[in-house]
Amino acid sequence: MKKDVKATVAAIISKSDNDVEKILLTRRTVNPFAGMLCLPGGHIDRFETAKDAVIREVKEETGLDFAPRFFYYFDEILETIDFHAVVIAFVGNASGTLVPQPDEVSEVYWLSVAEAQKHQLAFQHNEIIAAYAAAQTNP
Repeated sequence: MKKDVKATVAAIISKSDNDVEKILLTRRTVNPFAGMLCLPGGHIDRFETAKDAVIREVKEETGLDFAPRFFYYFDEILETIDFHAVVIAFVGNASGTLVPQPDEVSEVYWLSVAEAQKHQLAFQHNEIIAAYAAAQTNP
């Protein structure tokens, strides 16, 4: 039986901390990949735009208000868990009070891009962060 390809979003939320750019990672409480770090994000709901979805997902997971700009799209094919999605990644800053929402997120971390790249992230978020890092060094 064929399964549909999903459409998802991911947010690269950045801030400057003593002249060091940091990005937000969350620790998942749900499967797949419960307990692993990842970028905030999730599925696009029916009749929802990708931009609206990433704003909603960031708010649901972190309590933050995200101001997204389109970054890039990624094919996320994970045959070992029977998962196939097109991920639309956004970058931007966020405002408000950071409060992890325990239904989806147990902890949040602000890490430099280099620190984030040292972790094995959920889904294919390492590839998204690698592309983001490359874009920062080669604008």
